Amino acid sequence: MFIVTNREVDESQTEVDKAFKSHPNILGPNELRFAEAVRVGRRWQVRILPDRVTPAMAREVGLTLPDPADGDAAPPVYASSYVARRVLARVNPKLMGGSGKGRNLLFFVHGFNNDVEAVLNRAALLEQNYGVEVIPFTWPANGGGARGVVSYKSDKRDAMASTGALDRSIARLGEILQGIHEEHVRSVEAEATRRFPDDAEKWDRFFSAQAQKWCPFTINMMLHSMGNYVFKHVLKSSVYRGDQLVFDNVVLVAADTNNEDHAEWVDRIQCRGRIYITINERDSALSASRMKLGEQQKARLGHHPYRLDSRQAVYVDFTDQPQVTTSHAYFEDRPLRNPQVRKFFEEAFNGDFAESRLNFDIGRNMYRFKAE
Repeated sequence: MFIVTNREVDESQTEVDKAFKSHPNILGPNELRFAEAVRVGRRWQVRILPDRVTPAMAREVGLTLPDPADGDAAPPVYASSYVARRVLARVNPKLMGGSGKGRNLLFFVHGFNNDVEAVLNRAALLEQNYGVEVIPFTWPANGGGARGVVSYKSDKRDAMASTGALDRSIARLGEILQGIHEEHVRSVEAEATRRFPDDAEKWDRFFSAQAQKWCPFTINMMLHSMGNYVFKHVLKSSVYRGDQLVFDNVVLVAADTNNEDHAEWVDRIQCRGRIYITINERDSALSASRMKLGEQQKARLGHHPYRLDSRQAVYVDFTDQPQVTTSHAYFEDRPLRNPQVRKFFEEAFNGDFAESRLNFDIGRNMYRFKAE
């Protein structure tokens, strides 16, 4: 599994708690680093990737590095390009010369008070439960070593500081995928011309069939809890690249951000499919979140079934569903004993239309699960 982070990292360490720090990168909170994590027994081992691709990494994935003779005139090749090709070999193996079915990609942004080991464990469960390839974005959500209200406030400050890093991560993902797409299109055009130099109809038919093979997978994003707070401030910031169409579905789960005026930023989200907002009125973590700051903390988006007025969001109510109870993470563990809950997240995280089996409550502008 690959990770992208704006945490300070130690390249010499392979143990998670030593390799990743609980504060932002010392070069600035917008600085991104990549790492590869592998589970060994019950423990995670990590390899912090160098900032720039080494010759060995380039050979491994077929990247071309600039000629050293060009000096500073040649643009550097960063680790993100290496990660993209490794991930693409998993989600679309046939394009990269391999075999197998492939899988859809889920970009995951975690919430409050999560260290990297917890993020990796949750990402592994998402892969196991939903058959997706997960790339987590991890920001310094460790509460600064504090607990309770102090920890919550510390994470909110780190969340605000991480907006630029999340924006850069999404933009870089889009740039890399577009670059690989353009490379594939050039290759297909050359092959079509070689095969059918004098037959435009066959050229077009061949090109269409081969170009479709480039992207048989979907790219989706899941934001959990305070991860939605980070994304909200990306969308409201002056750095947001509103023309980036990267994701098929965007799923805002148990959003720990204000319900009030949420349509202002939710309606700025760009996606090809659906924007889902999940609600559980009995969510114990969001109840506690509201109490932490007293009257300063307004009703939370993932906790409040009123003023659901986004023009493009699909609101889904999980309240009182069997097995969900007071869960804040009802996409895992006991709530998945409820087949309707499991099916919803399976479809949402894989780029499908997950509301098609649900009942629509026109009075509340939300979807509800059918009575069992």
